[in-house]
Amino acid sequence: MPAFINLTERAAAHVKGFLAKQGKGIGLRVAVKPTGCSGYQYVIETVETINDQDQVFESNGVKVVTDQISLRYLAGTELDYVHKGLNAGFRFNNPNVEETCGCGESFNVKEAVE
Repeated sequence: MPAFINLTERAAAHVKGFLAKQGKGIGLRVAVKPTGCSGYQYVIETVETINDQDQVFESNGVKVVTDQISLRYLAGTELDYVHKGLNAGFRFNNPNVEETCGCGESFNVKEAVE
Protein backbone atom coordinates (compact mmCIF):
# COMPACT_ATOMS: atom_id res chain seq x y z
CA MET A 1 0.00 0.00 0.00
CA PRO A 2 1.37 3.47 -0.88
CA ALA A 3 2.73 5.36 2.12
CA PHE A 4 1.28 8.73 1.18
CA ILE A 5 -1.92 10.81 1.19
CA ASN A 6 -3.28 12.01 -2.14
CA LEU A 7 -5.59 14.99 -2.79
CA THR A 8 -7.94 14.96 -5.75
CA GLU A 9 -7.86 17.98 -8.04
CA ARG A 10 -11.10 19.25 -6.41
CA ALA A 11 -9.67 18.92 -2.91
CA ALA A 12 -6.42 20.61 -3.93
CA ALA A 13 -8.30 23.49 -5.57
CA HIS A 14 -10.38 23.97 -2.42
CA VAL A 15 -7.30 23.97 -0.16
CA LYS A 16 -5.41 26.39 -2.43
CA GLY A 17 -8.40 28.76 -2.47
CA PHE A 18 -8.82 28.54 1.30
CA LEU A 19 -5.13 29.21 1.95
CA ALA A 20 -5.15 32.16 -0.46
CA LYS A 21 -8.26 33.61 1.22
CA GLN A 22 -6.70 33.20 4.69
CA GLY A 23 -3.46 34.80 3.53
CA LYS A 24 -1.45 32.36 5.64
CA GLY A 25 -0.64 28.70 5.84
CA ILE A 26 1.69 26.55 3.77
CA GLY A 27 -0.37 23.39 3.43
CA LEU A 28 -2.87 20.99 4.91
CA ARG A 29 -2.33 18.86 8.01
CA VAL A 30 -4.21 15.55 7.96
CA ALA A 31 -4.16 13.36 11.06
CA VAL A 32 -6.21 10.98 13.15
CA LYS A 33 -7.01 11.12 16.84
CA PRO A 34 -8.47 8.46 19.10
CA THR A 35 -12.12 9.35 19.77
CA GLY A 36 -15.71 8.55 18.93
CA CYS A 37 -17.64 5.33 19.09
CA SER A 38 -15.53 3.48 16.51
CA GLY A 39 -12.05 4.45 17.64
CA TYR A 40 -10.59 7.24 15.46
CA GLN A 41 -11.58 10.54 13.91
CA TYR A 42 -9.97 12.56 11.11
CA VAL A 43 -8.37 15.92 11.87
CA ILE A 44 -7.84 18.49 9.12
CA GLU A 45 -6.24 21.88 9.69
CA THR A 46 -4.00 24.35 7.93
CA VAL A 47 -0.25 24.13 8.48
CA GLU A 48 1.85 27.16 9.31
CA THR A 49 5.04 25.35 10.35
CA ILE A 50 6.44 21.90 9.64
CA ASN A 51 7.93 19.97 12.55
CA ASP A 52 10.97 17.69 12.34
CA GLN A 53 8.75 14.66 13.00
CA ASP A 54 6.26 15.52 10.23
CA GLN A 55 5.94 13.57 7.00
CA VAL A 56 5.41 15.93 4.03
CA PHE A 57 3.94 15.03 0.63
CA GLU A 58 3.08 17.14 -2.38
CA SER A 59 -0.24 16.36 -4.05
CA ASN A 60 -1.68 18.38 -6.92
CA GLY A 61 0.39 21.39 -5.85
CA VAL A 62 -0.52 21.26 -2.14
CA LYS A 63 1.77 20.32 0.74
CA VAL A 64 0.11 17.56 2.76
CA VAL A 65 1.56 17.13 6.24
CA THR A 66 0.97 14.35 8.74
CA ASP A 67 2.66 12.81 11.73
CA GLN A 68 4.26 9.36 11.60
CA ILE A 69 1.62 7.74 13.83
CA SER A 70 -1.31 9.10 11.78
CA LEU A 71 0.38 8.01 8.56
CA ARG A 72 0.15 4.41 9.76
CA TYR A 73 -3.65 4.78 9.59
CA LEU A 74 -3.81 7.08 6.54
CA ALA A 75 -1.35 5.44 4.12
CA GLY A 76 -2.90 5.22 0.67
CA THR A 77 -5.79 7.57 1.52
CA GLU A 78 -7.34 9.77 -1.16
CA LEU A 79 -8.90 12.99 0.08
CA ASP A 80 -11.66 14.50 -2.06
CA TYR A 81 -13.81 17.62 -1.68
CA VAL A 82 -17.44 17.04 -2.57
CA HIS A 83 -20.67 19.00 -2.82
CA LYS A 84 -23.80 17.05 -1.91
CA GLY A 85 -26.97 19.12 -1.95
CA LEU A 86 -26.36 22.13 0.26
CA ASN A 87 -23.44 20.49 2.04
CA ALA A 88 -19.80 20.50 1.05
CA GLY A 89 -16.78 18.94 2.72
CA PHE A 90 -13.85 16.60 2.59
CA ARG A 91 -14.44 12.91 1.93
CA PHE A 92 -11.83 10.32 2.83
CA ASN A 93 -11.30 7.22 0.73
CA ASN A 94 -9.15 5.36 3.23
CA PRO A 95 -8.28 1.76 2.33
CA ASN A 96 -7.35 1.09 5.96
CA VAL A 97 -10.87 1.62 7.34
CA GLU A 98 -12.49 -1.56 8.52
CA GLU A 99 -15.79 -0.05 9.74
CA THR A 100 -17.41 3.29 10.53
CA CYS A 101 -19.87 4.21 13.23
CA GLY A 102 -23.54 4.81 12.47
CA CYS A 103 -23.18 8.59 12.64
CA GLY A 104 -20.21 8.55 10.26
CA GLU A 105 -18.02 10.66 12.55
CA SER A 106 -15.52 7.98 13.54
CA PHE A 107 -13.95 4.82 12.16
CA ASN A 108 -12.00 1.72 13.05
CA VAL A 109 -8.96 0.63 11.05
CA LYS A 110 -7.34 -2.60 10.03
CA GLU A 111 -4.12 -3.42 11.75
CA ALA A 112 -1.81 -0.44 11.25
CA VAL A 113 0.47 -0.35 8.22
CA GLU A 114 4.17 -0.52 9.07
